[in-house]
Amino acid sequence: MKKITDYLSPPRVLVLGFATIILLGAVLLTFPIATEDGRGLPFLDGLFTATSATCVTGLVVVDTADTFSTFGEAVILILIQIGGLGFMTFATFLFLLLGKKISLKGRLLLMESYNDFSMGGLVRLAKRILIFTALVETFGSILLAIRFSFDMPIGKAIYYGLFHAVSNFNNAGFDIMGGFRSLTGYVADPLVTLTVCSLIIIGGIGFMVVNDLFEYRYTHRLSLHSKAVLVVTATLLIAGTALIFIFEYGNAKTLAPLSGTGKFLGSLFQAVTTRTSGAATLPIGDLANPTLFLMIMLMFIGAGSGSTAGGIKVSTFAVLMASMWSQMKGKEEVVLFKRRIVGSTILKAMTVGMCGMGIVIVVTMLLSITDPGYDFIRYLFEATSAFGTVGLTMGITPDLSPVGRILIILTMFAGRLGPLTISFALAKKDKDVLHYPKGKIMIG
Repeated sequence: MKKITDYLSPPRVLVLGFATIILLGAVLLTFPIATEDGRGLPFLDGLFTATSATCVTGLVVVDTADTFSTFGEAVILILIQIGGLGFMTFATFLFLLLGKKISLKGRLLLMESYNDFSMGGLVRLAKRILIFTALVETFGSILLAIRFSFDMPIGKAIYYGLFHAVSNFNNAGFDIMGGFRSLTGYVADPLVTLTVCSLIIIGGIGFMVVNDLFEYRYTHRLSLHSKAVLVVTATLLIAGTALIFIFEYGNAKTLAPLSGTGKFLGSLFQAVTTRTSGAATLPIGDLANPTLFLMIMLMFIGAGSGSTAGGIKVSTFAVLMASMWSQMKGKEEVVLFKRRIVGSTILKAMTVGMCGMGIVIVVTMLLSITDPGYDFIRYLFEATSAFGTVGLTMGITPDLSPVGRILIILTMFAGRLGPLTISFALAKKDKDVLHYPKGKIMIG
């Protein structure tokens, strides 16, 4: 008897898989044991939290530390880990533990999950991802626990270190500091800032890039994808840090009271967290408008393809910029790092970019209708943060109406899986049987 997955395409399996995990998490978070007061969480709040955790976003309608018990926080942490690495990675892990082979269908799902180009070596890559994740999260947990141990009992410090290491490596941005304050108490702390920034960057560049760097000692070369991700990521981080430093230097509510080192660390963290983590060391609602708009652009771009992060991805942004530059120079071919980009890749990048922009525009407009009373930039910031699975907010998330919360839930889901995966899962694939005559249209 065939399994139901045998009748589904890989995109549909991924969509249904993520949806199932979210619904299971939502039910668990409504149990009385999951909350501090023992009353359980309303289903819509549980669904919002489970979606935010599984889609590694970090937007919350209730404060994680003040609302959830240790059981509830553990559920959130498991959802973050599954959502960050992808449920197919965990399924592969379970199959390997049971000594079973990965079928062709399973390899196709892995390829779709990692957004890879071929099925070769995917099982070996899945093993490396699990080992690498365990090592990085453990090391990050130790460093954070050492710092937190100066502010709290050692047992609590270890738990806090583990939670925030897992959350930030998976670019989720959940915190258990309480009071919706995230990591603002550590804005000028070098150990916390640099450790969390490193976790976000490593988790956000993409597992394919990490694997490429791991094999560099043998191959002595990097793929075009890895070069694009590393160069664009570094450029955005440096430019973002410098601009935030300039924009916020005299802001009495953010950087002005800090020392020179504190100003740099605060600027660096906000530039990194838009990669798309969602943790914050500065009060987002007090940032200047130029900073907010810059962060909106960075959140929309996101991080690396096949990573724990969201957004249209830096590789998509690189292809779009290369295409624009080629057109401006009057060149017929799009070239990136001395490699020609094929037309199908350019069209895919344009589709992802336009679909992402369309989602953000529509959600921004709808939020202004369902939840009136805020400045426009707050709606735009919230919609972009949800689509980019960032988790940063200017403070309107807890006050959203039920309809507004559903909008954000759907946006986070679409942002995590990607517009193309969603569209491939919903659409019926038809082959082109007709070829129409060519036509011309004026552009510009």
